[in-house]
Amino acid sequence: MDTAFDLASVGVPQLVLIGLVAFAASIFGGLAGYGTGLVLPVFLAPVVGVANLIPVMAVGMSINNGSRVAAFWRHVSWPHARRVLWLGLPACLAGAYGYTLLPARWVALAIGIFLIASVPLRRLLKRADVQLGARGVAVGGAGFGFINGGMTGAGLLLIALLMAAGVQGAALIATDAIVSLIMGAAKIALFGGAARLDTQLALAGLLIGACTAPGAFVARWLLERIPARVHTAFMEVVVMLGGLGFVWRFTGS
Repeated sequence: MDTAFDLASVGVPQLVLIGLVAFAASIFGGLAGYGTGLVLPVFLAPVVGVANLIPVMAVGMSINNGSRVAAFWRHVSWPHARRVLWLGLPACLAGAYGYTLLPARWVALAIGIFLIASVPLRRLLKRADVQLGARGVAVGGAGFGFINGGMTGAGLLLIALLMAAGVQGAALIATDAIVSLIMGAAKIALFGGAARLDTQLALAGLLIGACTAPGAFVARWLLERIPARVHTAFMEVVVMLGGLGFVWRFTGS
């Protein structure tokens, strides 16, 4: 895959656009409880390139998840986190390695299909009343880890998995954050070792991560004023259109 990217060559208007989109995406994620990793790639891919998207997102989302870990550290459900990571972490590394082998056009197709599928998948998971024990969490963690390794926006799967295991409230936010942070760090290490994450891409990821931080506070303010169905429907439209855009990139390559 062609991974050439020079942050210095990106104009100031594009840098501002990246920051604004990251900020807006974090608001969407804060409003719906997930979605930053689904919305942001739609706008980020034209700037950093499809081939660089997952490594850059790994850095940016690690900062986002790290801030949540710091805020909710004492609420982490470590038994559930360990169960998810037991099979999920090696599966995540396998998925990330598989990503490094794909040509850019196939990356675009994979991301596009996942974004489009995420809308009906979210609704299906919301309706499902599944209860999971320790073994079910471990097996589910493996599936989530593999998808998360080579994809962005898989957080809705982890949220559904933890809720099915009985994790709720602040513990849900904290456990989701620590699992995502550990997997994100593993992906960063693998991408760096595979020469898929250089200094320029890491800086782009840091910029994105820094811009997502204030979004949570804006989301909290908006939640008090916007009906849940309105912001959820808006985000679904953005994600679906973005997914179609990635598929179009594949057909046009």
